[in-house]
Amino acid sequence: MRHCTFPGIRWSLLAILLLALTSAPSAFAALKDGDAAPNFKVRTYDGETISLSSYTGKVVVLSFWASWCGPCLKELPILENIQKAAGKDRIQVIAINIEERQAFRKMARKMQSLQMLVASDANMTTQRAYGVKAIPFMVIVDKTGNILRIHQGYSEAGLDKVVNDLNESLGL
Repeated sequence: MRHCTFPGIRWSLLAILLLALTSAPSAFAALKDGDAAPNFKVRTYDGETISLSSYTGKVVVLSFWASWCGPCLKELPILENIQKAAGKDRIQVIAINIEERQAFRKMARKMQSLQMLVASDANMTTQRAYGVKAIPFMVIVDKTGNILRIHQGYSEAGLDKVVNDLNESLGL
């Protein structure tokens, strides 16, 4: 059996599709400082669903991490110290694990005593919404729900900038 093809039509459809994708609104654009932070729903170790909108009026620090990421594991105790120092009435730190649920549960079991929230994004919807391409990836959301700052990667030299951003978000 012989198939007929119409290359002109095929290429026209491809051109239309490419044009639509490249001219699509910000669905594909990276988030930047000042943008409204996308709302999300993630689950904690206990199965509780939490969302960004639950913390309006507080500064929220989102940190995307994985158990195999050495810099992420260095950052987690620092985030816990931020949560303890600032208090839950002013800041909510949410450490969002990007691994499949089983790996998350194994790590989260060890982290149950932490004051910061530890949650799972195994379905990757929150990662996609925030444009996470590499970890650690931290987003500081101000009290009004806008992105104050995005920090990609981790270095001890960059901690002063994070502290300054947090102080700014708290009005200190």
